[in-house]
Amino acid sequence: MKHTTIASLRARIARGETTHEQCVAAALEQAQAPAAAHVFTRLYPEASLAAARHADAQLRASVELAPLAGLPVSIKDLYDVAGETTLAGSVACQGEGPAAADATAVARLRRQGASIVGKTNMSEFAFSGVGINPHYGTPRNPADAAVARIPGGSSSGAAVSVALGLSVAALGSDTGGSIRIPAALCGLVGFKNTQSRVPRTGSLELARSLDTVCAMSRCVEDALLVDAALAGAPLTVRRRPLAGLRLAVPRTLMFDGIAPAVAQAFERAVRVLSKAGAAVVDIPAAELAEIATINAPGGFSPVEAAAVHRERFAQRRADFDARVAARIELGMGVSAADYIRMQDRRRDWIARMEQQLEGFDALICPTVPIVAPAIAALAADADFFKANGLLLRNTFAINLLDGCAFSLPCQQAGELPVGLMLTSVRGDDARLAAAALAVEAGLQAADLGR
Repeated sequence: MKHTTIASLRARIARGETTHEQCVAAALEQAQAPAAAHVFTRLYPEASLAAARHADAQLRASVELAPLAGLPVSIKDLYDVAGETTLAGSVACQGEGPAAADATAVARLRRQGASIVGKTNMSEFAFSGVGINPHYGTPRNPADAAVARIPGGSSSGAAVSVALGLSVAALGSDTGGSIRIPAALCGLVGFKNTQSRVPRTGSLELARSLDTVCAMSRCVEDALLVDAALAGAPLTVRRRPLAGLRLAVPRTLMFDGIAPAVAQAFERAVRVLSKAGAAVVDIPAAELAEIATINAPGGFSPVEAAAVHRERFAQRRADFDARVAARIELGMGVSAADYIRMQDRRRDWIARMEQQLEGFDALICPTVPIVAPAIAALAADADFFKANGLLLRNTFAINLLDGCAFSLPCQQAGELPVGLMLTSVRGDDARLAAAALAVEAGLQAADLGR
């Protein structure tokens, strides 16, 4: 099932080449292979196979299937499943009470008939863009057979489950880039919708001002199908040709410290888009330089995570990943006055950024400025935090904006994955999706990102 889109898998099932049950059974078997080590924290063989058999029965009865019915989907271990303790990549949650109900996002996937194969591993409490987990192991990025590279985080297992073909889509979350970073590093499509589009009920918070319920997949069409399931209604997307799109390239911040491989892939993609008739315009976007000042008192994620974990942290600090504990302690030292000032500065900044983006169909830049580093290279804390900062820098700007964004693969065959990020303002998801479909088609016509 590797590299299979929902449409192509549906076509195979319709032709009788396979069944929903066979697809799910294969995913469950492969999930226990060495290549999938540390991807899942829990598998649901009985429930997922039952959902697949139900879809097969509906198909035999000529019942119209929901887009995700019977297909293998994974869910990040950040979301409640009734009767289970939500671990969120941590051992500090072990022994806590079980969830009383499914998270809203999980319940909506079930109503679609999705075959949920398992819960996926993640950075502890979603608190890094790297994807390393000292408690449950780190899933290996499938993009490189020779070097064990990070998958990106915090939705690490989610990305690898899709990249290995163990799921057609993966429910994750995005607070500072946790969908788009692993999508970029693993060669997938990640869609960070506007935060308010999908309810967060039943997901363990990292930062309530920024947390977004969203998913990753193999293509933009699949991302929109999953988004429709999670939001409870599809976006009204009016397809547009690539010619005539206005795309802005921000030359402040987003290209600082960029790796040569990423710069080459991005500029090559820009040439393809320009040749196809898109108007690609450099803009200064000087407001991006203000992000560090807005976040300076400690950052939204540390401050808001400190509130979420205050009691747990006091009782079980020794069980936390030391790198996570350090950031929570940082958040505990921020005053209420400083936090309110951060919120005020953010609102003013959003208003000015939205003015900057008027007249453009999307802002485009590299999703992350580096390719996936080797896991071994990040053993030292200094190296880890340096990489974490680079991985989160571009994507976090969009969470701060409360915007929407896609990450699309744009590398050539044989290269490590590189993500091209398309961004727009809050509530502009449908128009951005139209641009993403056009850009994806243009890149694929040029044999980029496949």
